Amino acid sequence: MVQAIFFDFNGVIIDDEPLQMAAYKEVLQEHGIQLTESDYYAALGMDDKTFVRAAFERVKKTLTNDVLKSLLEGKVVRHRKLINDELPLFSGVVTFLKAAARHYSLALVSMAMQAEIEYVLDRARLRSLFSVIVSSEDVGSCKPAPDCYLIALEKLNEQRRVARLLPLLAHECLVIEDSPPGIESGRRAGMRALGVTNTVSDEQLRAAGAEVVTASLADWTVDAVRHVFD
Repeated sequence: MVQAIFFDFNGVIIDDEPLQMAAYKEVLQEHGIQLTESDYYAALGMDDKTFVRAAFERVKKTLTNDVLKSLLEGKVVRHRKLINDELPLFSGVVTFLKAAARHYSLALVSMAMQAEIEYVLDRARLRSLFSVIVSSEDVGSCKPAPDCYLIALEKLNEQRRVARLLPLLAHECLVIEDSPPGIESGRRAGMRALGVTNTVSDEQLRAAGAEVVTASLADWTVDAVRHVFD
């Protein structure tokens, strides 16, 4: 039976992949680097530092630590401006999160920077729903490596140990992802996987290992999770 649900962030909770791409286009352009849509979506699952390094490597430009730091800070500023007026959360996701939190332990597992995650969760008043948050700062390897989900499970089980509860096993955790690297990451960690076609096709998510694929979390309830995955 599923006892915990692990959510990806960008593309699952917040509908901002195109906004992330727009912010990166601006900051990379300042360094003479053109970012195409295919470049961006080929990098799903990467953290921000890895993404920037890959962009510089594509055009064989040297990237110093100072430039990397400045570029990432500039990207955060631009992204925040793009979501300043309205937070683009996916339809139905808040309702599903609140319902799920009453029955499952929830974790957020993302390659996004912690500051971006916390900014959105605080604005949406969702942070308290998550027992565990894993960001790019917590992980040494990007998705599709399983590290991020294994770390999330370890953190959750540490909380359970303190509360004198039995630890959860990987197969008791459900991963919800919008990208093939994310699905693969969760599956390699031994977890169940639900794909959401917010970013790529049904076929791509299934090929990566998604057991079930949906068009929207607005269609899902706690009873649906139990029926499908228990």
